[in-house]
Amino acid sequence: MRNTRASLPKEPSRYTRRAFTDTAAMSRIVEEKLLEPGSQKPLLDDPVSPRVPPPPPHVPTRTRIMLIALMILALIVILFFVGYLPRRQREAGIMREAQQEESSLPDVSVARVKKSAPVAELLLPGSTMPLTEAFIFARAAGYLKKRYVDIGDHVREGQIMAEIVEPDLDQQVLQARATLAQTQGALGQTQASLEQAQAQLRLQDVTVRRIKVLVTRGVLSQQQGDQAQADYDNAAAVVKVGEANIRAAESNVRSSEANLARLIELQGYEKIRAPFTGIVTSRSADVGALVSPTGGGQGTPVLGASGPPPTGASELFRVAQVNVLRVMVNVPQGYAPQVHLGTVAGVLLQGSQRRYTGTVTRTSQAIDQTNRTMLAEVQVRNQDGTLLPGMYTNIQFRTERLDPPLLIPGDSLVTHPQGLFVAVLMPGNKVHFEPVTVGRDYGTDIEIVSGLRDGDMVVINPSDEVREGAEVKPTSAKQKDNAPKGDGKSGGKSGSPR
Repeated sequence: MRNTRASLPKEPSRYTRRAFTDTAAMSRIVEEKLLEPGSQKPLLDDPVSPRVPPPPPHVPTRTRIMLIALMILALIVILFFVGYLPRRQREAGIMREAQQEESSLPDVSVARVKKSAPVAELLLPGSTMPLTEAFIFARAAGYLKKRYVDIGDHVREGQIMAEIVEPDLDQQVLQARATLAQTQGALGQTQASLEQAQAQLRLQDVTVRRIKVLVTRGVLSQQQGDQAQADYDNAAAVVKVGEANIRAAESNVRSSEANLARLIELQGYEKIRAPFTGIVTSRSADVGALVSPTGGGQGTPVLGASGPPPTGASELFRVAQVNVLRVMVNVPQGYAPQVHLGTVAGVLLQGSQRRYTGTVTRTSQAIDQTNRTMLAEVQVRNQDGTLLPGMYTNIQFRTERLDPPLLIPGDSLVTHPQGLFVAVLMPGNKVHFEPVTVGRDYGTDIEIVSGLRDGDMVVINPSDEVREGAEVKPTSAKQKDNAPKGDGKSGGKSGSPR
């Protein structure tokens, strides 16, 4: 034992102290594991091994605590600069833009109110129509024997255009002639009978006078005188009957003559004649076609430019007078007083540079309740035949106005249930919504009858920012058109005076 202790070093080395500390720590852990729950005594009691005190707990140093605190503070600062400050800057920018937008004046386009031209031009659509047009039907039923004209041919008044053959009608004419001759013969017989009765009456008259003388002298009896007077009266009655028969026979003759004349007139309809001088614009029958008074021929119709007839039946021919054409136009109510008889109008054809001159020949002198227009007829001479019936035309009226109405851009009109308004620029660039009464709408411009004055400045296409009494920044419409286009807001025409 002595030698062993002598061999130990007086001071343990660093490695010996570390090993001793580790051994003591392990002994303490084993002792804690061997303790039973609720018991303070160890299961193994080793009195020989010495009790090693536990090492003191590990306490962090002050420097380490400060270092950890600095790291946490640095992390908080980094999160502050990365998240909160950019968000704060964005919110501040949005607020500045909102305040700037609220404080800035709306930029609006304005235009000056001006008077319209002293000469007003009214352009109305219309179609050319023949001055006179006739739909020719067959008056007699039969077959078309000959056809002398076709579409496009010029005809004169009374010219034969076609012939119809009708055997039944010809036989009726012959029968009517025979009936007339028969009634005329009966009239002759009746006249002869009347003459015979008149001669008998004269004889009885002489006989009565003689017998009356003899009766007065007593030569003949009164009975004989009365008999002679009765014979005279009978002869007078026979004469009256004869006269009545004559009148009846004359009536029969006149009836037969009228019937014959009617049939001859119908027979004359077998020749179709032109009613007036003009042009054949339609034909619907050819040679051999069956025709009737109720319609045209049963052939392939060759219609012209005027369309079907009003009755819907097919006519034989259609003749139009085109040396003078007429155009029917509907004049609006506002211009009706300025369009009267003798008003000169220009006739313009679509796709042609030529201008024709027409004259208003008649008007309806009344306003149609359905469309509030007045019907007017314009006649234009067509001696060279360049105008054709059915052409689409524009009728141009030019009227002088002593007090021309005002004109504003069409986009400056604001529609509201209370009426029509216009945003007028007042002194100090303040906006005032003025009620107006509009006239004619030209599309880009609108006539103002009342509500504005010449020279007023109106706002074009006001947006929702333009309210009653709001101050705006006006810009001329011409300057704004020349400026480069951006992504600005565009207002609308409909709104309310605010």
